[in-house]
Formats: sequence, C-alpha cells, structure tokens
Amino acid sequence: MKVSIRSRGFSRVVCLCALLAFASGAAAGELQYFRPAGSKAPYAAAVKAGDTVYVSGQLGAGADGKLPADFETQARNTMANVATALKSAGLGMDDVSHCTAMITDMSNWATFNSVYVAAFKPDHLPARSAMAVSALPMGALVEVDCKAYAGK
Repeated sequence: MKVSIRSRGFSRVVCLCALLAFASGAAAGELQYFRPAGSKAPYAAAVKAGDTVYVSGQLGAGADGKLPADFETQARNTMANVATALKSAGLGMDDVSHCTAMITDMSNWATFNSVYVAAFKPDHLPARSAMAVSALPMGALVEVDCKAYAGK
C-alpha cells in the first residue's frame, strides 16, 4: 500500500498530539500522600497514584496507639484502621480491590476470616493474599495492607 506524504504528515501530527496528551496526563497524575495529623510514622497511611490508592500495612492499635492483647480485637482494629486510611483518601471499603494479610499465628485464621469478611459487603470481597509471618512491628498479631480503586 502506498502512503502519500500528506498522509504521513497527518499521522505524525496525530502521534505527536497523542504523545503530548499522555505526557500532560502523567504530569497531572502526581502522587498524593495521606498522613494522619501528628503522625510520627515513617510512612504515609495511604498514597494515591493515578487511579490506585495504596494503603500501608495497618496494625490493630487502638485510638490510644496501643495494641490490645487479644487477636480478635486487634483484627477488628486493623480493619477499622484500613477504613480510616481509605477515608483519608476519599474512599471506602467498597473501593478495595486487593488486600494482603499477615498473621503471626495461623491458629487465628478462622477468627481473622470472620472479622475480615464482616468488614466488606458480601458482594464486594476483594482479592486477597495471606501469609503466616514470624513477627510484626510492635508485637502485633495481624497486619493488613490494601489497594483500592479511585478512578470513579
């Protein structure tokens, strides 16, 4: 097939416009960091990158910053802390697409599952990875991080 010079010039203009549109979109999509007021943590609770919000690993600390002794309360607090981090980025639990759960003792697996499932609507359960770990910060028994969709 023969392409005329005029046609090639048009194609170059279209390609250049597409490239400029992509570049300006990337510049407009700067990262946004969400940290609770007064936080001394060496990381953001959540970071928005494009249409995705990454929620840092949340532990089961209560409002006082302390970990309860029992697993179930830590698990409930963990999921509440995930919801709080999402809220700071303007999202909720329905927006979560994937979670990673880390548990120090897999004998708590059934308890974790019941708390985890209760944190979501039955038809909005996100994809999930889970693993047993030997230790977590502050002696926590469970930690959960998430990814959420923010492209509404």
